[in-house]
Amino acid sequence: MIEIEQEPEAAAEIFGDRIDVARKFAEALGQHGEERGLIGPLEPPRLWSRHILNSAIIAPLFSGRVGDVGSGAGLPGLVLAIARPDVEWVLIEPMERRVAWLSEQAGALQLDNVEVLRARAEDWKRGPSLDAVTARAVSALRTLVPITAPLVRDGGELILLKGTSAANEIEAAEKQLRKFKVTNPRVEVVGEGVLSEPSRVIRATVR
Repeated sequence: MIEIEQEPEAAAEIFGDRIDVARKFAEALGQHGEERGLIGPLEPPRLWSRHILNSAIIAPLFSGRVGDVGSGAGLPGLVLAIARPDVEWVLIEPMERRVAWLSEQAGALQLDNVEVLRARAEDWKRGPSLDAVTARAVSALRTLVPITAPLVRDGGELILLKGTSAANEIEAAEKQLRKFKVTNPRVEVVGEGVLSEPSRVIRATVR
């Protein structure tokens, strides 16, 4: 039996009446994530604090129809779909085995607000139609902007989970931000006082 991190107290506060669904997902990912090539062997003992709550804490930032680029194990897409059943989520993932996992979990957790799309963001055929796009641990901002901004409607947002070098990434992506009409990029820290390690997002508007 794989040892999964004990659920932190903050989890029930963050997920509210969706906590049981979150627990089910944490158990499935903790037990099967490594064998299916979704997470590394060091992740189950820090699954809640480093991955699930890091993703879930930003759930209040979204509305409408949102894309998660490079959804992988469902971090943040499936976690956000659990936390925000009122928002529609399109999980965009090119790898077949990850797509299979995302589809299985969406079904097992009865997430009828999730669409799983096997594609690279660069191959998106629906035009600038999303209210927001998110991504976590995919690539640097200067690489992300050209593949995420074209998916977002005029006035929509990029809300990208990032690490401590987020401000430097904005500076390094100046050219791409200008080219793709991405305005007002800033770093927001979410979850201070709730999580021991708060989350950082780069937020920006697409014009």
